[in-house]
Amino acid sequence: MKSPSLESLSSIHEDGSHRTIHPADVHGRFTAWRRWSALLLLVIYIALPWIPINGYPAVFLDVQERRFHFMGLTLATQDLWVGFFLITGLAFSLFYITALFGRIWCGWTCPYTVFLEHVYRRIERWVDGDATARRRLDEAPWSAGKITRRVVKHGIYLLISAVIAHIFLSYFVSLKKLYQMMQGSPAQHLTVFAIMAFLTGSLYFAFSWFREQFCVILCPYGRLQSALTDDHSVVIGYDKKRGEPRGKAGSTTGACVDCRRCVQVCPTGIDIRNGLQLDCIGCAACVDACDDIMLKLKRPTGLVRYDSHVGLQGGQTKWLRPRILLYTGLLFLGIGAFAVSALQLSPVRASAVRMVGAPFYVADGTLRNQFLVRVINKRNSPASYQLKLVGSLPPQLSITGLTETLTLGPLGEEQKTLVLSLPEASFTQPFKLQVQVTDTTRGDTVTTRVMEFLGPDSHLQSDAPLNPKDFIQ
Repeated sequence: MKSPSLESLSSIHEDGSHRTIHPADVHGRFTAWRRWSALLLLVIYIALPWIPINGYPAVFLDVQERRFHFMGLTLATQDLWVGFFLITGLAFSLFYITALFGRIWCGWTCPYTVFLEHVYRRIERWVDGDATARRRLDEAPWSAGKITRRVVKHGIYLLISAVIAHIFLSYFVSLKKLYQMMQGSPAQHLTVFAIMAFLTGSLYFAFSWFREQFCVILCPYGRLQSALTDDHSVVIGYDKKRGEPRGKAGSTTGACVDCRRCVQVCPTGIDIRNGLQLDCIGCAACVDACDDIMLKLKRPTGLVRYDSHVGLQGGQTKWLRPRILLYTGLLFLGIGAFAVSALQLSPVRASAVRMVGAPFYVADGTLRNQFLVRVINKRNSPASYQLKLVGSLPPQLSITGLTETLTLGPLGEEQKTLVLSLPEASFTQPFKLQVQVTDTTRGDTVTTRVMEFLGPDSHLQSDAPLNPKDFIQ
């Protein structure tokens, strides 16, 4: 067996080829907690498309209708700017947690780790046996038994990958529509079928062969961890002061008996006794393995444990330090920005733009401007609206096409052609106006951007350039 070192990755051979890692199974408190948390995360992933909230799945990214539903909150495309605060907030929260606890996200809640360690590797253990049996099977010549095991294992891998891919698609097309697609020919929904096939193939490749290399080679977060942690960040570490020098059980040397159990259970194949490494995902498998050996030897546990570098050296871990205080302030600032942004969302959106063509028309002594008014109901229930034109309107202005009351269904929208007519003799200079839309039930009111009624020589008669703030809703 290759001995892990700091000179090269444990998942590659000396010639650079991929080395399959077969971590041994382990039992302990952290392993039990990780399995329960993984089960909870898997249930959430599977259940969210099934849970209806306000008539839609709990999480439904309806790309086709450009509606995005999150736990009862519906966002239209125009509201996706709020998602900037949500996504950046989640990313910063991850950095914040890393500064405190290292890569605990990777080992406990990362979807890749959850699927690999708690689904695919469980299947592998069930089909091929424990780590020793798997290594022996890899080295054995091809036989009927080996072929059968490979076919069964990879067949289950493909099936599970297809199930995960279909669940992922249900977040975008809904379960009902996905089921309808599955009953028809792939040619009828070629794009969706191609996406599903690509996802299935990618998942199968990643979890059947690429495995831990994704965390080391492709995942950018793994590369950032060294910049996000410091000597007071709580990570997985080996107590060298207590463990060295290594010796056999019963000797008077250090506590470590060099059983290599921590190496055997590591999902990335490293030796934690060499210190914190890029490959370590903070899963605590080595902690449970070492604690188990220490209990059998009737020695204190914690030779390998969650602790900071300072703590492992015998010092006191500082939780409140400049980096954490700065991160805490920025985190609350981001939460405040998101809250303010979310409160500014309106359940109705209205817009008005000048129709394509000439800016104005003159016929039979009448000056005419044409606009296109669009009203969107962003609620999951029907709503009625009152539409009114506001601004410095001359009394001779004639309004056509703007109905006073508009009823829209759930997430419905409607466009109206607004025609404004004015006797040419009454036009002296351009004037500004807006369409005001009021929800008759809730009382919410929004106004469109400022429009301008134009006429002959408007560029000469118009006032100073418009203030850009007039065009912000």
